[in-house]
Amino acid sequence: MDNEYAADLITLLDEEDNEHTFEILDVIENDDGVFYALYPVFETPEEQVESDGEYYIFEAVEEDGEEVLTEVEDEDLLSKLAEIFESHFEEIYDENDPEEESL
Repeated sequence: MDNEYAADLITLLDEEDNEHTFEILDVIENDDGVFYALYPVFETPEEQVESDGEYYIFEAVEEDGEEVLTEVEDEDLLSKLAEIFESHFEEIYDENDPEEESL
């Protein structure tokens, strides 16, 4: 069976040059900029089960001619973006929920 879904992955370096791999859940572009919703990729199923299930929101900014992702530090903007991403996630999962189709 072919896998129809392949996750879009991105690897980021933290301040200490440690690599962290994330799945890109969604990207939005608005008047405030370009923002990514990222979910950590875990090395083992146990790590995934133990995780808190949170995703992270990063802003794409240009630095020295390269696009880099930085944390969103403005709490009001972060709340606004979280609402937008949550709305997108609800739309995506509502469209793909086979149980609702059978009701």
